Amino acid sequence: MDSSDIGIAQRGPMRREGNSLPMTLADWLAYLDRIHPRSMDLGLERVGRVRDLLGLFPAFPILMVAGTNGKGSTCAYLRATLKAAGYRVGTYTSPHLVRYNERVVVDGIPVSDAQLCAAFARIETARQGISLTPFEFGTLAAVDIFQRTPVDVAVLEVGLGGRLDAVNLFEPTVSLLTGIALDHETWLGSTREAIGAEKAGIFRAGVPALCADPDPPLSLLARAAELETPLWLWGRDFTVERQAQGTWTLNMPHQTWSDLPAPSLSGDFQYRNAALALAALQRTAVRVTPEQGRRGIADVVLSGRFQTLRFSPQVILDVAHNPQAAQELAHNLEKAPCAGRTRLVLGMLRDKDRVGVVRALDTQVDDWYLADLHEERGACREEMEPELRGVRGTVQWHPSPEQAYGAACAAAVAEDRVVVCGSFVTVGKILALHGGLPEMRQNSP
Repeated sequence: MDSSDIGIAQRGPMRREGNSLPMTLADWLAYLDRIHPRSMDLGLERVGRVRDLLGLFPAFPILMVAGTNGKGSTCAYLRATLKAAGYRVGTYTSPHLVRYNERVVVDGIPVSDAQLCAAFARIETARQGISLTPFEFGTLAAVDIFQRTPVDVAVLEVGLGGRLDAVNLFEPTVSLLTGIALDHETWLGSTREAIGAEKAGIFRAGVPALCADPDPPLSLLARAAELETPLWLWGRDFTVERQAQGTWTLNMPHQTWSDLPAPSLSGDFQYRNAALALAALQRTAVRVTPEQGRRGIADVVLSGRFQTLRFSPQVILDVAHNPQAAQELAHNLEKAPCAGRTRLVLGMLRDKDRVGVVRALDTQVDDWYLADLHEERGACREEMEPELRGVRGTVQWHPSPEQAYGAACAAAVAEDRVVVCGSFVTVGKILALHGGLPEMRQNSP
């Protein structure tokens, strides 16, 4: 997940009179959207000054997770495993799917509106006129809540890149990189080498790091060498051996964990995400046993990651929004073909590689249901239609993801499947139609 894919917060008209603070979470989110001239403004100087004014220097261990795809899954494996080991875990991820509170989770439960409003109020009082983006506000609020709770350990997901992301203000106990692919090229660069250099910005001198990319960019390796960062690489320092019955073995230096269950999230790449999480925990003073690791890997629930929402016709939700993620989605669809037609609901943001996503999915789609996203960065019909020319399936356009989804479901018969993808916004709107996130409902107080 990334900070630029803002999602569908509980927005409403901002109510603020004179010098009074916003009252509700909806008021705060509307206010945060208006106080900085740009929704994205990479850099650590402004937010660093506010961190200092707030005194946010956590003593708890921090597991910092960056990468192009797989960050959310890796954070979920870390959270579930640490919870199985008895730790009180704070997890900060972005964007959210349905409710903003999903971003800040303590002990498996999203924090309340009141906790978020109180944290925002503390930041607003402390910042002394220093301008912050919504993501910077949210990052400071999460760490403020974790420090006040307090938590035993925190998992912090980098929003975009690494070097200049607000999460990088804090000092990791271990740094995790899931993989490097082209995305957010306007901000991070147009090559894997440039993007790798930005993501390697979370490395620290002498602080353990791991990278699960099978072919890490040379820029990333060079940064680790320059800082003398002890770096574990996928395929060299930690590897997976899969057994026929679905179990697997994690090999690490001086340690092997066997009989691990198949990850509860779908996709072959989830073995790599799960291995990254378990191996990273072995590089900290946070003690986790193999049995606790087994429970954590088996217990993970995370919406929007090849999630089957219902059967007959089957509905699958996946937040794939760049070509690499779309290729993985296409691979999952190919491995589990349906007897009928595959009807794809697609809504994307303007700054994504829409052509690359369409090409990756084209061989698996019989009918395209395109949706207009009424967001600041949402792609409209005029932008998307040229990119669908030449696809093998039928194409129709709808004014919203909800209407596109309704049309796909109405046309589907029992043997068909409806797949929803393209952005967190699109998937979040469909999840909201079905009552929100099951993992958040089951953890609600």
